[in-house]
Amino acid sequence: MMKTLVKTSLLTLMLGAISISSANAQGNGALRAAIDGEHRSDLNRSRDVYRNPYETLTFFGVERDDTVIEAWPGGGWYTEILASYLQDHGTLIAATYDRSAEPLAGWMSGTNATFQRVLDSHPDVYGDVVIAEQLPQAQSRIVEPGTVDVILDFRNAHNWIGMGADNVIMAWHGALKPGGTVGIVDHRWDADAAAIPGNGYVHEQQLIDLMTEHGFSFAGSSEINANPADPKDHADGVWMLPPNLRGLSAEQRPVFLAIGESDRMTMKFIKN
Repeated sequence: MMKTLVKTSLLTLMLGAISISSANAQGNGALRAAIDGEHRSDLNRSRDVYRNPYETLTFFGVERDDTVIEAWPGGGWYTEILASYLQDHGTLIAATYDRSAEPLAGWMSGTNATFQRVLDSHPDVYGDVVIAEQLPQAQSRIVEPGTVDVILDFRNAHNWIGMGADNVIMAWHGALKPGGTVGIVDHRWDADAAAIPGNGYVHEQQLIDLMTEHGFSFAGSSEINANPADPKDHADGVWMLPPNLRGLSAEQRPVFLAIGESDRMTMKFIKN
């Protein structure tokens, strides 16, 4: 009898291991389906090779039943994916700037209108997206405290670092549940190079210091979005690279297109 029980237990363990292995091999089907969704624009799909959405969101640990804040979603590149992925089981909150304050200068100018056009384009996908507000220049509460699993910030840190980093990070800390995650992707400046204000690149250590000073632990980084071909010596900053190609002549464009999008850091932080 004892031998039979042992054999049965071993068989159960083996079948469990096989099941887990099979699930890992298949990956996150819901996330892949969102990335492959027909609602996504061809232009945005073409950037997947640089922005690696499957690997990035997997690294950040975003689950389909999470409550997620996407900070300043801009033109909605990641919103296309997140809204579809979270639609049936989770919640996507788009934290934009104060809609009553338009027009605003600089990086926030016009982004609300662009983002609204994205939401209007596919109500079946974006109808459940919650709109919230966050201004770097002021202390604010984005949502009810302690209600968010993950906050994602894609290529915004180089802006808010000089506009009110304390306000931004404190609002994130307040919104997250204990143990909640912040995922940050931004243009990476070389650690041994002196900062050049306004070029769009940020030192990794500067972000680590800011986050850890405000109640977060650095949980690690990934080279998912690295681009060693980026020389980072662009006269007009990172925006000379795709997708902006700012100020380039027809002769210059092929050179910068060959480089691809910027070298990017991908970092994860956990609320203490």
